[in-house]
Amino acid sequence: DVQLVESGGGSVQAGGSLSLSCATRGYTRRSGCLAWFRQVPGKEREMVAQIQDDGAKHYDSTAEGRFTISQDNAKNTLYLQMNSLKPEDTALYYCAADPAPTMGWVASPAYWGQGTQVTVS
Repeated sequence: DVQLVESGGGSVQAGGSLSLSCATRGYTRRSGCLAWFRQVPGKEREMVAQIQDDGAKHYDSTAEGRFTISQDNAKNTLYLQMNSLKPEDTALYYCAADPAPTMGWVASPAYWGQGTQVTVS
């Protein structure tokens, strides 16, 4: 049974930083892609960053240069370091995983976490 469990959300002032973690329990694949998404009420969920099967990292233009996605395979954990946070970064952040090489091939990832709230004021 696969479980993705996010942690690290919270409230921060604009310009501050937060680090999100996602424990990928039961998901021990060494292939596939991992990603962070976020959603604001009333809007569609959007992908913030992903790590593809080949290790390549891609970021949404709003996150480029401020956010860093990384993974620790030994700990089966995905991370998102968020710096220079802005009020518009306020959202519910989800981690996701899929066996496909890239999220670009996937209509909806196979596995989702429950989300962690990030609020920037």
